[in-house]
Amino acid sequence: MHTSVVALSQGKVRGSVTGSVHEFLGIPYAAAPLGAALFQAPGPAPSWDDERDATHFGPTAPQLGYQEPLRSILHNPAVEGAEFLNLNVWTPDPAASGLPVMVWIHGGAYRLGSSAVSVYNGHAFARDGVVLVSLNYRLGAIGFAALEGTPANRGLLDQIAALQWVRDNIASFGGDPGQVTLFGESAGGMSVATLLASPLTEGLFHRAIIQSANGTIASTLEDARLVAADFAGRLDTTPETTPIPALLEAEQNLVLDFTLNQNPSRWGQSTITASLGLMAFHPTIDGHTLTQLPVEAIAATTNVPLIIGTTADEFRLYSAPTGLTTALTPETLTNVLTARGLDPAIADTYSANRPDATPGDVLAAILTDFAFRIPTIHLAEAATTAYAYEFAWPTTHLDLRACHAIEIAFVFDTLAAEGTKMLLGPDTPPQTLAAEIHRAWIDFAHGRTPWDAYNPDTRPVMTFNTPRSQLVSNPRADERELWSNMSRPEF
Repeated sequence: MHTSVVALSQGKVRGSVTGSVHEFLGIPYAAAPLGAALFQAPGPAPSWDDERDATHFGPTAPQLGYQEPLRSILHNPAVEGAEFLNLNVWTPDPAASGLPVMVWIHGGAYRLGSSAVSVYNGHAFARDGVVLVSLNYRLGAIGFAALEGTPANRGLLDQIAALQWVRDNIASFGGDPGQVTLFGESAGGMSVATLLASPLTEGLFHRAIIQSANGTIASTLEDARLVAADFAGRLDTTPETTPIPALLEAEQNLVLDFTLNQNPSRWGQSTITASLGLMAFHPTIDGHTLTQLPVEAIAATTNVPLIIGTTADEFRLYSAPTGLTTALTPETLTNVLTARGLDPAIADTYSANRPDATPGDVLAAILTDFAFRIPTIHLAEAATTAYAYEFAWPTTHLDLRACHAIEIAFVFDTLAAEGTKMLLGPDTPPQTLAAEIHRAWIDFAHGRTPWDAYNPDTRPVMTFNTPRSQLVSNPRADERELWSNMSRPEF
C-alpha cells in the first residue's frame, strides 16, 4: 500500500494512496468525550508526537444500530473506541492549493449512522478535483438531550468544531478554507439547515446542499427539557456516571414510548410537532447554538446559495419493507391522516393522480410531501438563492422506488461500493445518472450555477432520472397547492 504523510498542528498523519487519491481516515477533530465530557461541549483536539496511522476509519458514535427491516437495507458499520469525534479527508493532492472543499454530514434520524458507511466514500470526489471531508458527531441522547447543567445541541457543537478544524487545517490537504460546501442527507441535511441558521457558523462554509431534509426540526428549550428529564429518570445514576450501554438502552426505550404515545403534556408540543412525531432527540432552540427555527433564520439572514431537494418516494423506505403499502385499507388511510392532523380529503387528489395506487401507496406519497417535499419547498422559498431538485430514479428492490437515501450512492458515485446493493437491490443502477448528479454537485462546489434558480412563479425543479434528466416547471402543482395553507410549526 502506498502511503502519504501530512503535517498538521496536532502532529503528522499517515494516510493511504489509491490511484490519484490520498485518503486520511479517523483524524480526531476534538477530544475524546470520556466520562463527564460525554455531555459537555467538544474539547480541544489531541496532539501526538509520532506519525498517526490514518489508514482505517476511526470509532463511530455510540448507538444501538438500525432495527429490522432497515438493518438489512442500510449499511451501518460500528467501530468501537473513545475517539469517535473524528473525520476523514480524501484529496487529489495534499501539495495542491485552492481546491474546493465539500464537507459531508451523515443522516440517521440524529440517532444512527457514521462517516464509515461505504456509500459515503469520498474517493470519486477527490478523483474529480474536490477535497472531501466526512465527520462523526454525537448522536441520540448523548448528542441532543437538553439535560440540566449541560450545553444543549452537543451534536451540533461537534459539527461546528469539525468545521472549525476544516477552516484551520484543510489547506494542508490542498483545500481552500474559503471555498467550503457543506452537504448532508436526512438528519445530515437537517443539520446543514440548522448550521445555516446558527449564529456560530459565520464564515465556516460558503455554499450548502440539503438532501431530503426539513427546516422546521427544532424544539423549544422548555419542551426539550421535558424529554431530557424523562431520559434521566430512566437511569439508575446520573447521565455522566451511567455506562454508555445503559444510556443507549434508556434512549431506545424512551424513543419507543415517544413514538407510540404522542402526549404533549409529557413531551411538549414543540417536540412532537417539530419532529413530526418521529424523533425524540433533535436540535433545540437554546438561544446559543440556535435562536429560531432554521427555516425562519434562513429567510431572515442567510445569503448562502443552496441546492435543495428530495427523492420522489421518500417515505417508501419506511412503509414498503414493512408491507404497509400493500396492507393498508382505505379506512386506515383516513385514520392515519386524521391522526396527523391532515384533512383526509387530500387523498382524493393523490389517488386520482395515481389510478393504480393502493391506499398504502397513496399514504406514502402524502407523507413524502408532508415530511420532506413541502418543507423543502418552504426552504427553497426562504433562501436567497436555491436550486431545487428531485431524484426520481426508482429501484425495483422491495418496491422501494425512489425512496429516502437512494440518491446518496449516485451523488458519491459509489454504486459499486459494499453495502450499496442492500438498498438498490441486485439490478444494475444507471452509472450515467450517477455521473450526472455527481458532476452537478462538484460544479456547485466550484461556484458554478447548476440550473435555473427556484422562484415562486415558475418553480423549476431539476428532475434526475433516466433516460434523461430535465428541468420541470412546477411539478405536481395540484398536490403542492393542497398544502398551501399548511402552517409551519409555531410554538
